[in-house]
Amino acid sequence: MKFGPIPVETAEGAVLAHATTAGEKRFRKAHRLSAEDVSILKSAGIALVVAAVLASDDLSEDAAAQKIAQSMAFRGIEARPAATGRVNLHAGAAGIFTVNAGMIDAINAIDPAITIATLAQHAPVERGQMVATVKIIPFAVSSALVDTAMKICGGGEIFAVNAYQPVRVGVIQTVLPGIKPGVLDKTLRVTEARLARSGGRLTAERRTAHEITAVAEAAASLARDNDMVVIFGASAMSDFADVVPAAIEMAGGTVIRAGMPVDPGNLLVLGTLAGKRIIGAPGCARSPKENGFDWVLDRLVAGLDVTASDIAGMGVGGLLMEIPTRPQPREPLPAKSQLKVGIVLLAAGRSSRMGGPNKLLALFNGQSLVRRTAERALASKASGTIVVTGHQRERVRTALSGLDVTFADNPDFADGLSTSLKAGIAYLPEDVAGVMIVLGDMPGVASDDLDRLIDAFRKAGGNSVVRASHEGKRGNPVLLPRSLFPAIAHLEGDTGARHLVEAEGLDVIDVEIGEGASVDVDTREALEGAGGVLQD
Repeated sequence: MKFGPIPVETAEGAVLAHATTAGEKRFRKAHRLSAEDVSILKSAGIALVVAAVLASDDLSEDAAAQKIAQSMAFRGIEARPAATGRVNLHAGAAGIFTVNAGMIDAINAIDPAITIATLAQHAPVERGQMVATVKIIPFAVSSALVDTAMKICGGGEIFAVNAYQPVRVGVIQTVLPGIKPGVLDKTLRVTEARLARSGGRLTAERRTAHEITAVAEAAASLARDNDMVVIFGASAMSDFADVVPAAIEMAGGTVIRAGMPVDPGNLLVLGTLAGKRIIGAPGCARSPKENGFDWVLDRLVAGLDVTASDIAGMGVGGLLMEIPTRPQPREPLPAKSQLKVGIVLLAAGRSSRMGGPNKLLALFNGQSLVRRTAERALASKASGTIVVTGHQRERVRTALSGLDVTFADNPDFADGLSTSLKAGIAYLPEDVAGVMIVLGDMPGVASDDLDRLIDAFRKAGGNSVVRASHEGKRGNPVLLPRSLFPAIAHLEGDTGARHLVEAEGLDVIDVEIGEGASVDVDTREALEGAGGVLQD
């Protein structure tokens, strides 16, 4: 493949490196030029274009990504069609992701043009979540390089999602003087919630004295009718011969490992009894927050073996004192008012359906539409407002003069909605829990409507998509949780939040706000019908 400026006369079949405007015609980046396109460019007086010229043995970016993905062996994963040089792979079920790191490293070492990125080994995933992506960096790549990648892919399973199994679990809780029944009851609720994620079921509980014989008898009994037994000791393990490991051995079982290099979770015990797995849970497992118990439990529930060496290898990344934010927390965050929501107000569009005037500068009761929208955003409960500008940026900024907004310029606004989303997200502070995407051309959305969306987002713990609706039909604005920010960074073209909502599989909360959710002013008729007056 050759890349660089080439004469328009010889550009038929070349792939444009940049969006190019020829008169009223605009060609997008990565567009392959036809003979008619070349004629249009020449008529517009364009002599040179920066483009990629494919060699006879080159494969286009989409074809190359598709071939590599099709050559992979994987389980529990669905590959999406290639687009913009990328094939995304998504989990077919909730479970644990496993990956052959050697194969991934070997493919990524072939040439920088070919890349594969995946989730971390043993990452928990939800159904529909993206687990890997194959991306071709340039517009085309040599077929020989693709053949090399395909040969590596033929070496066996490259990655998989190991689906959770609906296991039956029996629980033992030991009791010492002074332990409150409420603590034991909460432990059961937390354990049931952990199992519910994977379709598991807590079938029975035994409360015994904190003694070796009593625990051994209860463990032997529960192991007969369950797939797994979990023991919560009233006192933490202080020695490898303490009550829980000693009880496992007394019952005829084997202790695989006592203690693990994960904090919190150090005092976990893992064993087998009557062919079943038995876990001595660390004290931190009484909390819903992630700890070493989760790492072991999730793998076992997904049908994966956990050995002593597996646990010994968990130290790197095992410092969990600061709990990382999970896309699907096991317990919703408290509905606290301090969950911050930022607003990204999209004001970069060209108003192409207006036939010339910028609809955002149209007057409503003597005030420009974009200023009216920005003031309503500022009057809401949002922590701040970012305005994305592009088309007629100076005029839009002038219309917003004096308002306490942050401007994010998008020079690539003509390439589609995704560019404005990315430009706005980049300006959000790190402490926001979510972002509300507000369109600049929706005059019927009031500050109270924005507050209702924010309230719903906070009540749900900051983990759901919240969407405005009208009479049961989805509309705008849309509020996205922070867990979607990485996915926004990968959007391309004229793709917006709706695509993310459909693709990522998060919970969606629809909030009825009335007609304002569905009234935009894309055309002269719609704008004038809503009470607006276009300016030149």
